[in-house]
Amino acid sequence: MKKEDIKQAILFRGKEKSLSRLHPWLFSGALKSVDKDVEEGDVVRVVSSNGDFLCTGHWQSGSIAVKILSFEDIDINFDFVLQRVQKAVALRSDMGLFDNKDTTIFRLVNGEGDFLPSLIADYYDGLVVLQFHSVGMWRLKEEIVEAFRQVLQADCKAVFSKSSSTLPKQCKISTKDEFLFGNLPEDWFARENALTYRIDYALGQKTGFFIDQRENRRLVSQYAKGRKVLNAFAYTGGFSLSAIKAEAKEVVSLDISARAVRICEDNVEMNFPANTTHRGEVADVLDYLNGLEKGRFDLIILDPPAFAKHQRNLQQALKGYRAINQKAMEKIASGGLLFTFSCSQAVSKDDFATMLFSCAALSGRNVRIIKHLSAGTDHPQSIFHPEGSYLKGMLLYIE
Repeated sequence: MKKEDIKQAILFRGKEKSLSRLHPWLFSGALKSVDKDVEEGDVVRVVSSNGDFLCTGHWQSGSIAVKILSFEDIDINFDFVLQRVQKAVALRSDMGLFDNKDTTIFRLVNGEGDFLPSLIADYYDGLVVLQFHSVGMWRLKEEIVEAFRQVLQADCKAVFSKSSSTLPKQCKISTKDEFLFGNLPEDWFARENALTYRIDYALGQKTGFFIDQRENRRLVSQYAKGRKVLNAFAYTGGFSLSAIKAEAKEVVSLDISARAVRICEDNVEMNFPANTTHRGEVADVLDYLNGLEKGRFDLIILDPPAFAKHQRNLQQALKGYRAINQKAMEKIASGGLLFTFSCSQAVSKDDFATMLFSCAALSGRNVRIIKHLSAGTDHPQSIFHPEGSYLKGMLLYIE
C-alpha cells in the first residue's frame, strides 16, 4: 500500500507531546480528525496539527484509537512483521529458552513488549498458538504465520489461532479457532521445568496454559517440601505438579472447572504414576475457603483469573481479591506461606499491595512480605508501556 493511500489522523495542537514518551497507545481525546472512510483495523498515519509525521498504527474504536506499530515512517508489510518476529525470537534465544530441553513452553510474542501490540504468540514444543486482540493485527495473520515459519523453520510444526474470544465483539468479525498452518492432535504435550503437561490449546483458558507463572512455579518447588499445599484456581495443575515434585506432604488442586481438574489429575498421573499425596476437587474457591478448618494447609496458592479486564470493573475486582486473600490469611497455618497473584491489568501494583495490607489487618495475623513476584523473562515489557506489567504477586509469610 502506498503511503498516499493510507488513512490519516490529525492531532490537536500540543497533543503530539504525549507521543514523545513513546507510549504505544494513542487515545481518542488527542485526535482532532481522522479520514471519514477509516475502518476498524486500518493502518493510519498520525500527524501533528502542522502535518508532521508522528507514528503509524492500527485504527480501532474505543478510548484507545490507535495501537502504535512504529514511530518511523515505514510500510506495515511482511518485511515489517518478519523483522519484529525475528527480534522477538532472538530475545528468547538469548534467554536460553530454545536450548533448554526441560522447558519447551514459553511466550514468543508478548504484545507491546515485543512491539507487536495486540498479538500474543505462545510456544508449545513446536506448536505456536496465536491470540489476536485487535482487528488490525488479525488482518496481518498471513504475514505473521509466514514470519514464524521462516524464523522458526523446523521448530514450527503448526500454528493455531485461538482468537474467537479475544477479538472485539463489536467489530462483527466471524472467526473460529483453527489451524492456520499444519495440523496436530488434540492431545499435545510440552515440558516446563522437567515436568510434562497436556496443553489444552483448543478448549482451555488463554492459549492452553498459564505460561507467565513458570518462574513462580519453580519458586513453589523450593518451599513446598513437607508442606500441605492448597492450589486454588489450579486449572491444569502447574503449581500442583511443582509441589509434588518438591515432595510436598499433601497437595489439593481446587478449581470450579471439572474439565480442568480432570486434566490436572491426568498430568499428575503422567508425571507421578505412583503418587498418593494429590487430590483434585471441583469447587468454588471462596466457598471452599469459608468451610476450611484453620491450620489445614501451610502453603496456599491463589492464582485467580482476571477479575477486572477494564478500569470500570476495578472496585468490584478488588472486592473479589479481598474476599479470597483475607480468608486465606485467616485459615492458613501459623508459619504458612501464601503465594498470591493478580493478572488483572486494571489492578496496579499499588492497588494489589493496598488490598493485601487491608486483608492482613482484617485477618488479625502478622504478615511479612518475603518476595514480590512477576512474570518470567519471556514476558518482556516495554519501558514506555508500564501497563504491560499485568501479572503481579507476593510471597507472604503468615504468623
